[in-house]
Amino acid sequence: MQTFPPITCLALMACAVISLSACVSSYTGPVEVTRFVAEQRSALGQGTITLSFPEEMENQTARNAFAAAVADELSDLGYTVILDGSAEAEQIATIRTNRDPIATAERSRGPVSIGVGGGTGGYGSGVGLGVGINLGGGSKGPRVMTDLSVRISGNDGQSLWEGRAQQPTSINSPYSDVEASARTLAAALFRDFPGGNGDTITLNVDQLQD
Repeated sequence: MQTFPPITCLALMACAVISLSACVSSYTGPVEVTRFVAEQRSALGQGTITLSFPEEMENQTARNAFAAAVADELSDLGYTVILDGSAEAEQIATIRTNRDPIATAERSRGPVSIGVGGGTGGYGSGVGLGVGINLGGGSKGPRVMTDLSVRISGNDGQSLWEGRAQQPTSINSPYSDVEASARTLAAALFRDFPGGNGDTITLNVDQLQD
């Protein structure tokens, strides 16, 4: 029986892993967006607004990415975004985001409604899951669902607008990168703002590039 030196064995194993990785294609799903608008919509898209993360996010990279993406979209809508607490804002954008294995995300998906803040966990819970953990996806590799929800309310706590954007991707998709994910979800969420009350739309990523 032929035997291989240890270094040769390692080289063959590395080649096998590379070959296996090459067989796993990347998957980028569409973004599904649901939005609700209160009757008092005249105050939307103007005045001052600040950002709030009611749930602690240990992943500061993700927190900063989603804060920047949402702030950019709000600025484009006509808001003056106050981030440093130098003044009291007229409105508050409450942000929640999470990433879960696709099976977990499907079980936890629920309706979005005015006055109800969604959220199933902290962003990053599905990041870094390695070989040997079955997340589904077959030949397209393990998949995750990334979720961004934003609720805009006045100083009195009354909800003016709320929306949720969700996108399934394989973990090797370029849209699983935290900054790309944040920009894509925020762009979809605020597209044609404020949108129809209770409408659900589906957008492909190429529709969000213009």
